[in-house]
Amino acid sequence: QGNPIFIKDVAKVVEGPVQNQRLVWHAQANDQSASEHPAVTIAITKKPGENAVDVSDRVLEQLNSLKSSLIPKDIEIAVARNYGETANEKANKLIQKLIFATLSVVALIFFPLGRREAVIVGSAVVLTLAATLFASWAWGFTINRVSLFALIFSIGILVDDAIVVVENIHRHQLLFPHKSLREIIPGAVDEVGGPTILATLTVIAALLPMAFISGLMGPYMSPIPINSSMGMLLSLAIAFMITPWMARIWLAPHSEQQKNHFNLALWISPKFKKIFNPLLSDQTGKRNRRLLGIGVIGAILISLALPVTGLVVLKMLPFDNKSEFQVILDMPPNTRVEKTSDVLKEMGAALAKVPEVSSYQIYAGTAAPINFNGLVRQYYFRQSPALGDIQVNLVDKHHR
Repeated sequence: QGNPIFIKDVAKVVEGPVQNQRLVWHAQANDQSASEHPAVTIAITKKPGENAVDVSDRVLEQLNSLKSSLIPKDIEIAVARNYGETANEKANKLIQKLIFATLSVVALIFFPLGRREAVIVGSAVVLTLAATLFASWAWGFTINRVSLFALIFSIGILVDDAIVVVENIHRHQLLFPHKSLREIIPGAVDEVGGPTILATLTVIAALLPMAFISGLMGPYMSPIPINSSMGMLLSLAIAFMITPWMARIWLAPHSEQQKNHFNLALWISPKFKKIFNPLLSDQTGKRNRRLLGIGVIGAILISLALPVTGLVVLKMLPFDNKSEFQVILDMPPNTRVEKTSDVLKEMGAALAKVPEVSSYQIYAGTAAPINFNGLVRQYYFRQSPALGDIQVNLVDKHHR
């Protein structure tokens, strides 16, 4: 009596492992089933300005070389996410779209104006894109998905200046067939110079405020207005300096120009008359114009109603057919990490039955390596035994 009782007097005390605060599992889906294995995730981030494709290739090469020396044979290495590969795929796709957009513009000029005018416009577009990429590099931007998107976004505006100049030179050739190109070009360019400059500055004024977005989205959004604005200014300079010079050298003589114009006019004119005659008729023109105006207003109202009704979803970024997604789990407070892990495993077993799922990683008590979505939503704060998520990887989009 009166003596203290120690734990060693009533139990055997040994030093054991620290209670788990976080658990990570990896599972490779196979035949609609999967077995989880304990895992350690290593996230590798490139330095600013480095090529993500080259970095990922070198990392994979280094991993393969370590398999036979440093990494034991019973340790399996799996690449959960390779953003270098996806970045390369998306960049190539954007380049293809950029080429397609340029060729489409050239084709649209070829049919109404002729092959020489199309070559001039195409050359102006190529020069503008090259100069814009150089200016973007000088500004400090890299060629990535955002900067390429900015070029595609502004491709319709970049070609406008050259098209306006070439089309007006073409028109002056038809109006003044007795004059030479040397006499026609200055007046034709001067005639459209003021409106073209004003239109370009108006579009720049609409886009440039995006460059002053602050916070997390600032660095992500700034290449779009800056690259687009630089491209439009360079396009304006090329349209006023290079395009007239190319027109002076390459445009066809008056007789050939006149011949091409009238052949095309004979084909197009009847179709335009069918469209516009009902609107210009003395008897029914007023009524038809009124109906057209009502139809345009109705179409505008319908388009404005689409987001309100939910038929069109307004988003800052477009939907993307990605090969990954996350499942976020919030358990009741004070839930042990083992319980969170068990629930995540049950969810993973259900996901493994989906044929399009190739693998998944379970993170209980901690967050998965941060991606762009997690960065925006601040998932790195999800550090609690009651929180978890599953990083689900799908087969390639061409196979699903």
